[in-house]
Amino acid sequence: MAKLPGEFDLIARYFKPLARRMPGAVGLEDDVCTWSPQADQEIVLTADALVAGIHFLPDDPADFVARKMLRVNLSDLAAKGATPIGYLMTSAFSPEIDETWVKLFCEGLAADQDEFGLSLMGGDTVATPGPLTLSLTAIGTVPKGRAPRRNGARPGDKVLVSGSIGDGALGLKVLRHEFLGLEEAHRRHLANRYHLPQPRVDLGRALMQSGRVTAMMDVSDGLAADLTHIAEASQVSATLRASAVPVSEAAAAILADDMSWLPLVLTGGDDYELLLTAAPDDVPALLGLAAELDLPLTEIGEIEKGSGVTIVDRDGTPLELGAKGYRHF
Repeated sequence: MAKLPGEFDLIARYFKPLARRMPGAVGLEDDVCTWSPQADQEIVLTADALVAGIHFLPDDPADFVARKMLRVNLSDLAAKGATPIGYLMTSAFSPEIDETWVKLFCEGLAADQDEFGLSLMGGDTVATPGPLTLSLTAIGTVPKGRAPRRNGARPGDKVLVSGSIGDGALGLKVLRHEFLGLEEAHRRHLANRYHLPQPRVDLGRALMQSGRVTAMMDVSDGLAADLTHIAEASQVSATLRASAVPVSEAAAAILADDMSWLPLVLTGGDDYELLLTAAPDDVPALLGLAAELDLPLTEIGEIEKGSGVTIVDRDGTPLELGAKGYRHF
């Protein structure tokens, strides 16, 4: 095991290069970073914490851990149509973390910084007896007053979701050595979707710019739970048509063999797709925007008066799924 260097050597060697494109971070040689948004923009901030053994597997590759940590926050920015700018990060390293792990971790961050166009702005690095704990605050910008919130859904709106649902939760099962009879290509797809979610930054920005979205958030706790969040914030009810929910070929193969996995698909979380509502007349235009970005957008339900979320099967019969999504406690 390559023992960790001292705190300041560690920062200079691995974290300082991640801040080189952020002038206000001054090479991480100060306690703060300064940065000013353009006059017509407002700042969007979001934060997530990840704990080894809870939010990721202890033996997950360090670069995957870093990239997932960054991407789950970028997904929150995407749901507001925000452009990513930078992030603050706190790392509490446990005794089993060595210099090789930190090097790979920072290589993962560097790769995603290049892909999504943002920089490290600062943070803190400490030691802990365990478990490994990480926290990241992502910062973006959006035109003033334009960020779609959860509370704008209206009776009559349609419910739409991007991409496919269920892969993250099923991917965790694959990594825990379930679905051993599943085709290897499907197993790889599901595991990759768990390890490396795809924040829909470009789609979120296009949807925001269209002005046609009434409410939007990302799917992290589970489709059913996150639609419930929109319904509660908007003081409306929603109907979710289970048969309309888009799934990947890998998830479809699992469901074709055993439909008892449907509740996990609808409630398991870790999807990081965009969930949104819009007036019926605006749906074709939104589908067109998504098609231009080569990313499916699917209509999966309706918003109505009342409260709560009802999930129905193909013939309209309500389905009882038990818990509707992930809760931290």
